[in-house]
Amino acid sequence: MRVFVTGASGFVGSAIVKELVAAGHEVLGLVRSDKGAEQLITAGAEVLRGDVNDTDAIRRGADACDAVIHTAFNHDFSRYKASCEDDRKVIETFGDVLTGTGKALVITSGVGLLNYGRLVSETDALPAGSDQIPRAASEEAAKAVSAKGVDVYVVRLPPSVHGAGDGGFVPMVMAMAREKGESAYAGDGSNQWPAVHRSDAAALYKLIVEKRPSLKTFHAVSETGVPFREIAQAIGKGLNLPVTSKSGDAIAGHFGWLSHFAAINCPSSSEQTRRALDWEPQGPGLIEDMQASYFGS
Repeated sequence: MRVFVTGASGFVGSAIVKELVAAGHEVLGLVRSDKGAEQLITAGAEVLRGDVNDTDAIRRGADACDAVIHTAFNHDFSRYKASCEDDRKVIETFGDVLTGTGKALVITSGVGLLNYGRLVSETDALPAGSDQIPRAASEEAAKAVSAKGVDVYVVRLPPSVHGAGDGGFVPMVMAMAREKGESAYAGDGSNQWPAVHRSDAAALYKLIVEKRPSLKTFHAVSETGVPFREIAQAIGKGLNLPVTSKSGDAIAGHFGWLSHFAAINCPSSSEQTRRALDWEPQGPGLIEDMQASYFGS
Protein backbone atom coordinates (compact mmCIF):
# COMPACT_ATOMS: atom_id res chain seq x y z
CA MET A 1 0.00 0.00 0.00
CA ARG A 2 1.16 3.54 -0.74
CA VAL A 3 0.18 6.03 1.96
CA PHE A 4 0.27 9.84 1.83
CA VAL A 5 1.15 11.36 5.21
CA THR A 6 0.85 15.05 6.01
CA GLY A 7 2.96 16.43 8.83
CA ALA A 8 5.38 13.64 7.95
CA SER A 9 8.34 15.20 9.75
CA GLY A 10 6.34 16.13 12.85
CA PHE A 11 6.38 14.43 16.23
CA VAL A 12 3.47 12.09 15.50
CA GLY A 13 3.78 12.04 11.71
CA SER A 14 7.41 10.92 11.70
CA ALA A 15 6.54 8.02 14.01
CA ILE A 16 3.72 7.02 11.63
CA VAL A 17 6.12 7.10 8.67
CA LYS A 18 8.55 4.84 10.53
CA GLU A 19 5.73 2.43 11.47
CA LEU A 20 4.39 2.23 7.92
CA VAL A 21 7.81 1.71 6.33
CA ALA A 22 8.68 -1.00 8.86
CA ALA A 23 5.46 -2.80 7.89
CA GLY A 24 6.47 -2.79 4.21
CA HIS A 25 4.27 0.06 2.98
CA GLU A 26 5.41 2.82 0.65
CA VAL A 27 5.09 6.32 2.09
CA LEU A 28 4.84 9.70 0.41
CA GLY A 29 5.37 12.39 3.02
CA LEU A 30 4.48 16.07 2.80
CA VAL A 31 7.23 18.33 4.20
CA ARG A 32 8.19 21.98 3.89
CA SER A 33 11.88 22.06 4.73
CA ASP A 34 15.14 20.54 3.52
CA LYS A 35 15.63 19.09 7.00
CA GLY A 36 12.23 17.44 6.84
CA ALA A 37 12.97 16.04 3.40
CA GLU A 38 16.28 14.57 4.59
CA GLN A 39 14.51 13.03 7.56
CA LEU A 40 11.96 11.36 5.30
CA ILE A 41 14.56 10.00 2.89
CA THR A 42 16.54 8.57 5.81
CA ALA A 43 13.34 6.88 7.02
CA GLY A 44 12.87 5.25 3.62
CA ALA A 45 9.97 7.41 2.42
CA GLU A 46 9.40 9.55 -0.65
CA VAL A 47 9.19 13.33 -0.40
CA LEU A 48 6.50 15.71 -1.59
CA ARG A 49 7.58 19.29 -0.95
CA GLY A 50 4.82 21.70 -0.01
CA ASP A 51 2.67 23.22 2.69
CA VAL A 52 -0.48 21.51 3.96
CA ASN A 53 -2.46 24.59 2.89
CA ASP A 54 -1.15 24.23 -0.67
CA THR A 55 -4.24 22.74 -2.30
CA ASP A 56 -2.41 21.56 -5.41
CA ALA A 57 0.22 19.73 -3.36
CA ILE A 58 -2.21 17.82 -1.17
CA ARG A 59 -4.34 16.94 -4.19
CA ARG A 60 -1.28 15.45 -5.91
CA GLY A 61 -0.39 13.50 -2.79
CA ALA A 62 -3.86 12.06 -2.36
CA ASP A 63 -4.13 11.18 -6.06
CA ALA A 64 -0.81 9.34 -6.01
CA CYS A 65 -1.57 7.11 -3.01
CA ASP A 66 -3.96 4.41 -1.79
CA ALA A 67 -4.74 6.07 1.56
CA VAL A 68 -4.24 9.41 3.31
CA ILE A 69 -3.19 10.02 6.91
CA HIS A 70 -3.55 13.67 7.88
CA THR A 71 -1.65 14.77 11.00
CA ALA A 72 -0.42 18.25 10.04
CA PHE A 73 -1.79 21.13 12.13
CA ASN A 74 -0.51 24.60 12.93
CA HIS A 75 -0.19 24.75 16.74
CA ASP A 76 0.31 28.52 16.87
CA PHE A 77 -2.24 29.27 19.58
CA SER A 78 -2.16 32.99 18.77
CA ARG A 79 -4.18 32.13 15.63
CA TYR A 80 -5.85 28.98 16.89
CA LYS A 81 -9.31 29.51 15.38
CA ALA A 82 -7.80 30.35 11.98
CA SER A 83 -5.67 27.19 12.13
CA CYS A 84 -8.77 25.11 12.89
CA GLU A 85 -10.59 26.57 9.90
CA ASP A 86 -7.52 25.92 7.75
CA ASP A 87 -7.71 22.28 8.83
CA ARG A 88 -11.37 22.16 7.82
CA LYS A 89 -10.40 23.32 4.32
CA VAL A 90 -7.64 20.72 4.05
CA ILE A 91 -10.02 17.91 5.00
CA GLU A 92 -12.64 19.20 2.57
CA THR A 93 -10.01 19.22 -0.19
CA PHE A 94 -9.11 15.63 0.57
CA GLY A 95 -12.81 14.81 0.45
CA ASP A 96 -13.10 16.30 -3.04
CA VAL A 97 -10.15 14.23 -4.26
CA LEU A 98 -11.14 10.96 -2.61
CA THR A 99 -14.88 10.92 -3.35
CA GLY A 100 -15.67 7.85 -5.44
CA THR A 101 -12.16 6.37 -5.14
CA GLY A 102 -12.73 3.99 -2.23
CA LYS A 103 -9.55 5.26 -0.57
CA ALA A 104 -9.33 5.78 3.19
CA LEU A 105 -8.83 9.16 4.82
CA VAL A 106 -7.62 9.30 8.44
CA ILE A 107 -7.84 12.69 10.16
CA THR A 108 -6.68 13.83 13.59
CA SER A 109 -8.69 15.31 16.45
CA GLY A 110 -8.38 15.30 20.26
CA VAL A 111 -10.05 13.63 23.23
CA GLY A 112 -9.57 16.89 25.11
CA LEU A 113 -12.53 18.28 23.20
CA LEU A 114 -14.74 15.94 25.22
CA ASN A 115 -14.14 17.73 28.51
CA TYR A 116 -17.07 16.17 30.36
CA GLY A 117 -15.29 15.33 33.61
CA ARG A 118 -16.35 11.71 33.18
CA LEU A 119 -15.01 8.74 31.27
CA VAL A 120 -15.69 9.30 27.56
CA SER A 121 -15.70 6.73 24.79
CA GLU A 122 -15.31 6.66 21.03
CA THR A 123 -19.07 6.95 20.57
CA ASP A 124 -19.30 10.19 22.55
CA ALA A 125 -19.97 13.18 20.30
CA LEU A 126 -18.38 16.59 20.68
CA PRO A 127 -20.28 18.81 23.12
CA ALA A 128 -20.47 21.77 20.74
CA GLY A 129 -19.64 22.91 17.24
CA SER A 130 -16.76 25.00 15.97
CA ASP A 131 -18.60 28.21 16.83
CA GLN A 132 -17.85 27.37 20.49
CA ILE A 133 -14.94 24.92 20.20
CA PRO A 134 -12.77 25.84 17.19
CA ARG A 135 -10.98 22.45 17.05
CA ALA A 136 -14.34 20.80 16.39
CA ALA A 137 -13.96 22.03 12.80
CA SER A 138 -11.89 18.95 11.96
CA GLU A 139 -14.54 16.47 13.03
CA GLU A 140 -17.25 18.58 11.41
CA ALA A 141 -15.31 18.42 8.15
CA ALA A 142 -14.81 14.67 8.53
CA LYS A 143 -18.55 14.20 8.95
CA ALA A 144 -19.27 16.29 5.85
CA VAL A 145 -16.72 14.36 3.79
CA SER A 146 -18.12 11.05 5.04
CA ALA A 147 -21.55 12.14 3.82
CA LYS A 148 -20.06 12.26 0.31
CA GLY A 149 -19.19 8.58 0.58
CA VAL A 150 -15.52 8.89 1.54
CA ASP A 151 -14.24 6.27 3.99
CA VAL A 152 -13.20 8.64 6.79
CA TYR A 153 -11.67 7.74 10.15
CA VAL A 154 -11.06 10.07 13.10
CA VAL A 155 -8.19 9.54 15.54
CA ARG A 156 -8.57 11.48 18.78
CA LEU A 157 -5.20 12.06 20.40
CA PRO A 158 -4.89 12.66 24.18
CA PRO A 159 -3.44 15.83 25.75
CA SER A 160 -0.11 14.04 26.17
CA VAL A 161 1.41 12.14 23.27
CA HIS A 162 4.80 11.54 24.85
CA GLY A 163 8.22 10.23 23.89
CA ALA A 164 11.63 11.44 22.77
CA GLY A 165 11.35 14.82 21.06
CA ASP A 166 8.02 15.72 22.69
CA GLY A 167 7.19 19.37 22.08
CA GLY A 168 3.65 19.24 23.41
CA PHE A 169 1.84 20.26 26.56
CA VAL A 170 4.07 18.50 29.11
CA PRO A 171 7.26 20.30 27.97
CA MET A 172 5.26 23.54 27.90
CA VAL A 173 4.18 22.99 31.51
CA MET A 174 7.80 22.20 32.37
CA ALA A 175 8.96 25.47 30.80
CA MET A 176 6.40 27.41 32.84
CA ALA A 177 7.61 25.66 36.00
CA ARG A 178 11.20 26.69 35.26
CA GLU A 179 10.11 30.27 34.59
CA LYS A 180 7.99 30.56 37.74
CA GLY A 181 10.32 28.63 40.01
CA GLU A 182 7.61 26.16 41.04
CA SER A 183 5.63 23.30 39.57
CA ALA A 184 1.91 23.91 39.88
CA TYR A 185 -1.45 22.26 39.43
CA ALA A 186 -4.98 23.67 39.50
CA GLY A 187 -7.13 23.08 42.58
CA ASP A 188 -6.55 19.65 44.05
CA GLY A 189 -4.95 18.45 40.81
CA SER A 190 -7.32 15.50 40.47
CA ASN A 191 -8.25 16.43 36.87
CA GLN A 192 -7.02 13.74 34.52
CA TRP A 193 -5.01 13.82 31.30
CA PRO A 194 -5.16 10.70 29.12
CA ALA A 195 -1.83 9.80 27.55
CA VAL A 196 -0.16 7.62 24.93
CA HIS A 197 3.39 6.97 23.79
CA ARG A 198 3.88 8.25 20.27
CA SER A 199 4.98 4.83 18.98
CA ASP A 200 1.67 3.36 20.12
CA ALA A 201 -0.26 6.21 18.49
CA ALA A 202 1.64 5.58 15.25
CA ALA A 203 0.79 1.88 15.35
CA LEU A 204 -2.89 2.77 15.67
CA TYR A 205 -2.87 4.93 12.51
CA LYS A 206 -1.15 2.13 10.60
CA LEU A 207 -3.69 -0.45 11.75
CA ILE A 208 -6.57 1.73 10.58
CA VAL A 209 -5.39 1.95 6.97
CA GLU A 210 -4.52 -1.74 6.96
CA LYS A 211 -7.74 -3.07 8.50
CA ARG A 212 -10.33 -0.47 7.44
CA PRO A 213 -12.63 -1.44 10.36
CA SER A 214 -16.31 -0.57 10.73
CA LEU A 215 -15.53 1.65 13.74
CA LYS A 216 -14.87 5.19 12.51
CA THR A 217 -13.70 7.09 15.60
CA PHE A 218 -10.72 5.95 17.64
CA HIS A 219 -9.12 6.98 20.91
CA ALA A 220 -5.31 6.74 20.83
CA VAL A 221 -5.25 6.33 24.61
CA SER A 222 -3.07 3.91 26.54
CA GLU A 223 -3.61 5.52 29.96
CA THR A 224 -7.22 6.44 30.70
CA GLY A 225 -6.23 9.43 32.81
CA VAL A 226 -3.15 10.60 34.70
CA PRO A 227 -4.00 13.06 37.53
CA PHE A 228 -2.43 16.41 36.70
CA ARG A 229 -1.13 16.60 40.26
CA GLU A 230 1.07 13.56 39.52
CA ILE A 231 2.41 15.26 36.38
CA ALA A 232 3.21 18.38 38.42
CA GLN A 233 4.89 16.28 41.10
CA ALA A 234 7.03 14.50 38.51
CA ILE A 235 8.04 17.89 37.09
CA GLY A 236 8.83 19.21 40.56
CA LYS A 237 11.00 16.20 41.34
CA GLY A 238 12.73 16.26 37.95
CA LEU A 239 13.49 20.00 38.10
CA ASN A 240 14.05 20.15 41.88
CA LEU A 241 11.26 22.67 42.32
CA PRO A 242 8.52 23.02 44.95
CA VAL A 243 5.07 21.73 43.97
CA THR A 244 2.13 24.00 44.68
CA SER A 245 -1.62 24.20 44.19
CA LYS A 246 -3.13 27.22 42.42
CA SER A 247 -6.70 28.47 42.62
CA GLY A 248 -8.72 31.40 41.30
CA ASP A 249 -6.71 34.04 39.45
CA ALA A 250 -3.46 32.36 40.46
CA ILE A 251 -4.13 29.58 37.93
CA ALA A 252 -3.98 32.04 35.05
CA GLY A 253 -1.08 33.81 36.72
CA HIS A 254 0.98 30.65 36.54
CA PHE A 255 -0.28 28.90 33.39
CA GLY A 256 -1.37 31.87 31.24
CA TRP A 257 -2.87 30.73 27.92
CA LEU A 258 -2.40 27.10 29.04
CA SER A 259 -4.81 27.48 31.96
CA HIS A 260 -7.68 25.73 30.18
CA PHE A 261 -5.51 22.73 29.34
CA ALA A 262 -3.95 22.57 32.82
CA ALA A 263 -7.42 22.21 34.33
CA ILE A 264 -8.96 19.99 31.66
CA ASN A 265 -10.50 16.74 32.91
CA CYS A 266 -11.11 14.27 30.11
CA PRO A 267 -10.52 10.66 31.22
CA SER A 268 -10.97 8.57 28.10
CA SER A 269 -11.60 4.94 27.26
CA SER A 270 -10.00 3.17 24.30
CA GLU A 271 -11.84 -0.11 24.77
CA GLN A 272 -13.62 0.04 21.40
CA THR A 273 -10.40 1.06 19.65
CA ARG A 274 -8.47 -1.86 21.12
CA ARG A 275 -11.21 -4.31 20.23
CA ALA A 276 -11.65 -3.09 16.65
CA LEU A 277 -7.95 -3.10 15.80
CA ASP A 278 -6.41 -5.60 18.25
CA TRP A 279 -4.37 -2.59 19.34
CA GLU A 280 -2.29 -3.21 22.46
CA PRO A 281 -0.06 -0.29 23.53
CA GLN A 282 3.49 -1.33 24.37
CA GLY A 283 5.20 1.94 25.31
CA PRO A 284 5.92 3.27 28.81
CA GLY A 285 3.39 5.31 30.76
CA LEU A 286 3.64 9.08 30.92
CA ILE A 287 5.19 9.42 34.39
CA GLU A 288 7.67 6.61 33.71
CA ASP A 289 8.62 8.23 30.40
CA MET A 290 9.05 11.65 32.02
CA GLN A 291 11.26 10.25 34.77
CA ALA A 292 13.42 8.38 32.24
CA SER A 293 13.99 10.98 29.55
CA TYR A 294 12.42 14.41 30.12
CA PHE A 295 14.93 15.94 32.51
CA GLY A 296 18.35 15.12 31.07
CA SER A 297 21.19 13.52 32.92
